[in-house]
Amino acid sequence: MHDIFNACEWLLDRHIAEGRGDRTAIRCHGESVSYAEVLEHTEAVATGLRELGLRPEERVALVMLDSVEYVAAFLAALRIGAVPVLTNPLLPGRDLGIIIADSRARIVVVSDEQSASIQDLCQGAPEVEHVVTTSGDSGTVSWADFTASTGDGGLHETWAESPGFWLCTSGTTGLPKLAMHRHGDLVAAFEAYATNVLGVFETDRFYSVGPMFHAYGLCNSVTYPFAVGATSILEPTRPPTPQLVADIVSTEKPTLFFCIPTFLAALNNAEIADDTFASVRYGVSAAEPLPAETFERFRERFGVTVLDGIGSTELLHIFLSNTPERYQPGTSGIPVPGYEIRIIDEDGNDQPDGELGQLLVRGESAATGYWCRTEMNRSTFLGEWVRTGDLYVRSSDGYYTYLGRADDMMRIGGEWVSPAEVEATLIENQTVLEAAVVGERDEGDVLRAVAYVVPAPDAEVDPEELTEWCRKRLAGYKRPRRYEIVTDLPKTATGKIQRYKLRSS
Repeated sequence: MHDIFNACEWLLDRHIAEGRGDRTAIRCHGESVSYAEVLEHTEAVATGLRELGLRPEERVALVMLDSVEYVAAFLAALRIGAVPVLTNPLLPGRDLGIIIADSRARIVVVSDEQSASIQDLCQGAPEVEHVVTTSGDSGTVSWADFTASTGDGGLHETWAESPGFWLCTSGTTGLPKLAMHRHGDLVAAFEAYATNVLGVFETDRFYSVGPMFHAYGLCNSVTYPFAVGATSILEPTRPPTPQLVADIVSTEKPTLFFCIPTFLAALNNAEIADDTFASVRYGVSAAEPLPAETFERFRERFGVTVLDGIGSTELLHIFLSNTPERYQPGTSGIPVPGYEIRIIDEDGNDQPDGELGQLLVRGESAATGYWCRTEMNRSTFLGEWVRTGDLYVRSSDGYYTYLGRADDMMRIGGEWVSPAEVEATLIENQTVLEAAVVGERDEGDVLRAVAYVVPAPDAEVDPEELTEWCRKRLAGYKRPRRYEIVTDLPKTATGKIQRYKLRSS
């Protein structure tokens, strides 16, 4: 028999039982919500879901911005043994409908801000029986009515292996897939990263720029703070601006700040006070590699060390990371305790230090697979190992350096070229804020590197200057042959560059 374990009880109920009900669980728009109040909200939502007919292991799709309601909806679904499906609320209604239809969700909970998408969403997902909105517009169930029931909001007897929640992959190569996680995966991720790398305390205040519908933001804003009875600072505005983030940090004084590389670069260039991050013990960066130049500028200006790492939706959070004791700018750091790492060649053989290869990861937080994606499951989930699709090289002193996605690598002049390496070189130039490098075939069908460049604020990018800059720093076959100056780059909600969109433009 399995031991009874429900992630909602671990994250929420036990704090009340252990006398922490009055502690502040959430700060949002200047308002404080205690753990006891979050439990009350969660029980009400759990009751509402049950009265709408949702049964254990059935899906409820959450199309919501970060909020108290979102936290309550996520925990309530876990509470009754149902499966919350976290979706990107910024997607068009048609795309949301495809994802929700794929999940076979019977209920959808929608933030008011996304209510305009409801009609397209429902057309794309005909199996949806109920739509709940915080306003109740458009013929939907209102949040007030939804949470007014007085039925049973108690815990369902799940266990660590029970189906827990589904997360959409970030979609750097096309339509997202649904990664299926268990209740116990939340504990595994917390013990690996939050405990072993960050050393979190109940007195910590967590603030994540990354949204809660993504694995990174979910752990930053819910799993990690709620695991220790700490405080989560939420901000629903999407996309946030550097000034908004600076105002929140200055007012709420987080001790742990979670971000993505492109936004850290934006903060470096923003007109905000140099003491903005004085309360922050550590910064954390993920989603894309953090260039060494961005790391150094942030530390020099704001006095905060940013621990760069790499994670994935499939592993739930960061599995390679720089640590407070060991960090090397420009690398993804070392394996997080609790995870094993391999770098393999095309034949599946382990690569020696200094040799490029695909990254495999093994750890207890791994998803059980993708929903209804047989071929992808066979190529990604290799027994206990997860193929990340990332290309890495390990140094002799144990640091791992990211060289790009396997499907982004370019073979130019018989040599492999890493877009990430070229992009990092370009970003070191003071006129460049962001860069993305893709392959393009010329009139002779010869593949060449093309760089899409976003200028730094008040800077003008000179392609000839960049050509000379790269000539001094890169081998000839790695240098971009053409530069496109753009105002922004296509990205996922978590800041990952969608190079496939540039290749198709």
